[in-house]
Amino acid sequence: MSRKSKIHSSLIAGSMIWVLVALSVGNAGAAQPLTPYRAEYKVKISVLSGKLTTEFRRTSDGYSAKSTIEPAGLANIFLNGSIEESSTFTVTDGGVVPALYRSMDTLTKDQKEMNFSFDWDRHEVAGTIGEANYVIPLEGPVHDRVTIQYELMYELMNGSPADNYVMLNEEELRPIVVSNIGKKQVKVPFGTFEAVGIQHRTEDSSRVSTLWCVEKLGFLPVIIEQHRDGKLRARAVLNEYAPIDESQGGSDQL
Repeated sequence: MSRKSKIHSSLIAGSMIWVLVALSVGNAGAAQPLTPYRAEYKVKISVLSGKLTTEFRRTSDGYSAKSTIEPAGLANIFLNGSIEESSTFTVTDGGVVPALYRSMDTLTKDQKEMNFSFDWDRHEVAGTIGEANYVIPLEGPVHDRVTIQYELMYELMNGSPADNYVMLNEEELRPIVVSNIGKKQVKVPFGTFEAVGIQHRTEDSSRVSTLWCVEKLGFLPVIIEQHRDGKLRARAVLNEYAPIDESQGGSDQL
């Protein structure tokens, strides 16, 4: 592969990581519960494509969620592997509370594995990135890159999102600014919906992520967009969706 192709591949892989982070962005009251589901998105970054699959389930003591992104079509020429992120968590009167977070990257040049455990009694999160160990003190509510999506969905179902959150991004706690940009009708491969737009960004960043969330689907994002310096850099659209019927021990097929 030429040097130019390698640089382009690195940029594409980095953008694929963004899709997981963006998907994965208050107070939650005693109200509507989150609905287990499976979903698939088509991802477009520059001229290359990818596929994002997500699965959300109840467990014996809470919930589990997993997202996997893989190259598709022409992107397979430049990239191999996948990025998988998963989290287990509970939902309390205070909102979504993460317990365990894991990330396995076999797609980018970093080839990185991350594992973090949240200890809310000791007010710290401890984990590893590769062979490095970290212990990070917690001073308030914090989300990992998966649970922040479900906190946002839960608050949309039961009120409205807050203006600010804190997210664990690798070994750093990063403030996120959130804003509601209103409603519009959107069309994706799975259908046409009225959606509410939620934008978020880290402080002092030119990169803005927009999630178009649909009430009919439990405020699942059906479009995820990233703009940097005002230009659209990446986009993911909902291709397939099916609620999981846990009473039957399975789900509708995607």
